[in-house]
Amino acid sequence: MSDSVYKVIELVGSSPESWEQAARNAVEKAGESLKNLRIAEINKLDMRVENNKVAAFRARVNLSFKYGE
Repeated sequence: MSDSVYKVIELVGSSPESWEQAARNAVEKAGESLKNLRIAEINKLDMRVENNKVAAFRARVNLSFKYGE
């Protein structure tokens, strides 16, 4: 087995539908430009509020990918 190095970045995804969709949006958008995605870890969930109503769900995600390949 060869040694590997992974880089971790933090992203914030949003969705008007759900936290799950917000996290999915972050990962899928990152996947458009990054290769070898490995692990996504949700660190924080919150909501954006407008006019006393939930306007969007937000998920803060740490995403790792294999570095150097």
